[in-house]
Amino acid sequence: MSESQPRAVLITGCSSGIGLHAARALRARGYRVFATARRGEDVSRLKNEGFEALQLDLDDSASIHSAVNEILHRTDGHLYGLFNNGAYGQPGAVEDLNRATLRAQLETNVLGWLELTNAVLPAMRRAGEGRIIQNSSVLGFAALRLRGAYVTSKFAIEGLSDTLRQELHGTGIHVALVEPGPIRSAFRANALKAFRRHIHREHSPWAETYRAAEARMANAEADAPFTLGPEAVTRCVVHALEARRPRVRYRITFPTKLFAFLGWLLPARAMDAVLRGVSRGENRG
Repeated sequence: MSESQPRAVLITGCSSGIGLHAARALRARGYRVFATARRGEDVSRLKNEGFEALQLDLDDSASIHSAVNEILHRTDGHLYGLFNNGAYGQPGAVEDLNRATLRAQLETNVLGWLELTNAVLPAMRRAGEGRIIQNSSVLGFAALRLRGAYVTSKFAIEGLSDTLRQELHGTGIHVALVEPGPIRSAFRANALKAFRRHIHREHSPWAETYRAAEARMANAEADAPFTLGPEAVTRCVVHALEARRPRVRYRITFPTKLFAFLGWLLPARAMDAVLRGVSRGENRG
């Protein structure tokens, strides 16, 4: 690719929040941004904003490969960056999850990312360079109650990314994990929809706690403590794309940094007590 050509970056989950902010910021920096979303109306809105927007549903293999093939066609086979961001959170206690609910969480948050990453890697290998940026979470290394499905998906992404980073050593392709804590986005509203769709609340031993958790998720105006805007994530995405040696992990927000430190410092049972205290505090009715 000519040096005068802008580097192409594919971003998933651009309908709002982190993905949309990153798409706008990277375009402003001169990248050729392929902004993708699952729903057709969001793709139309992105196109109206001037993006090269495509529909990409992480639950649909045909959709993934159609989008990748179109992007590689438009870029003559060159894709520099992939920001795996599209995901959702499935709330609910582990004992209230069924097989289908957990499978759906993993299809979107893990298996879709795996399939998309593997679809773009051959082009990056041919180019001898590339950046895979995975939007993980503080819940990729610190488990909180009532988030078992999402925690499972993010722990899996952490392990997949660590393994992939080792396997790609020496290829010119770098893998970086972004680990945000609370970020202002539509995440909570989407989690509430998933909660109401899949969790049978009335007969659960967690019913009382669920009432407080549901009220918290429904209050879109109330930010969790230490919440940052999506620009905090975008800054790390930019560094991961542009640094000669991007970091392995970008820890964003005070809770992420604190939990990482406490996880290193404390024995497991003491860390469990800290995390239980966080859960009790946020779900207090």
